[in-house]
Amino acid sequence: MLMVHVSGFYAWLKKPLSRRAQEDKRQTELIRQAWMDSGKVYGYRKLRDDLCDQGEHCCENRVARLASLAGITAQIGYKRRSGRCGGKPAVVADNSLDRQFKVDAPDRIWVTDITYIKTHEGWLYLSVVIDLFSRRVVGWSAQSRMTTDLALQALLAAVWRRKPQHRVMIHSDQGAQFTSREWQIFLSQHNLDASMSRRGNCHDNAVAESFFQLLKRERIRRRTYPTRDAARQDLFEYIEMFYNPKRKHTNNGMLSPVDFEARQQKLKEAGV
Repeated sequence: MLMVHVSGFYAWLKKPLSRRAQEDKRQTELIRQAWMDSGKVYGYRKLRDDLCDQGEHCCENRVARLASLAGITAQIGYKRRSGRCGGKPAVVADNSLDRQFKVDAPDRIWVTDITYIKTHEGWLYLSVVIDLFSRRVVGWSAQSRMTTDLALQALLAAVWRRKPQHRVMIHSDQGAQFTSREWQIFLSQHNLDASMSRRGNCHDNAVAESFFQLLKRERIRRRTYPTRDAARQDLFEYIEMFYNPKRKHTNNGMLSPVDFEARQQKLKEAGV
């Protein structure tokens, strides 16, 4: 059907691969290994950065082509189901952050939010506190109920871990947990200033929303949790063992939050 002679076909089978084909095969295996090491979540840009870290010379287009041919794809997200706004909050702070997500020093501005995770036992609610400087999760808490204590435990963990020496802005949405009297008292007692997104505007807290989107598409959607404890353990592994110390961030120049903070500290000590 292809008008190829039988002897020509068998001669082609015995012909060795060209140098370019051999190089494609070698780098495809490196790309596949880097993809596996990321938990099968990295796209071609971060895979290319991993190859560069190994001393490989290749462009993004080449990595994208080889990854596509090998069936290697990034874990994509999904659309969020629309919802409704609740009643009028008790206390509302000004939107002092105003989408200024670029910060030049650690522990200047933190953002916080809450999401939910499905298990066979019921919902597990996760609250996180993220430092805008490095995008590091500096505090988090997971509980079976979405109460003010959930948000307070995450913020307490951040204060205990970072021990800021100056005032820190903490930005949140207008959820009941963040507009409660207990939340406001905690902020005043720990040298924290409140900032809140406008009503129903998720873009005002885009960094926290982005983290939850990464968490769900890179980990939660790929798991089935029989219990809340199993989900909590998996959250620990993702946040403390992968996201903070290993996951590359474009905002950090393709460094993980931990590595970015360490590099900035070295530059500061060197007076650069």
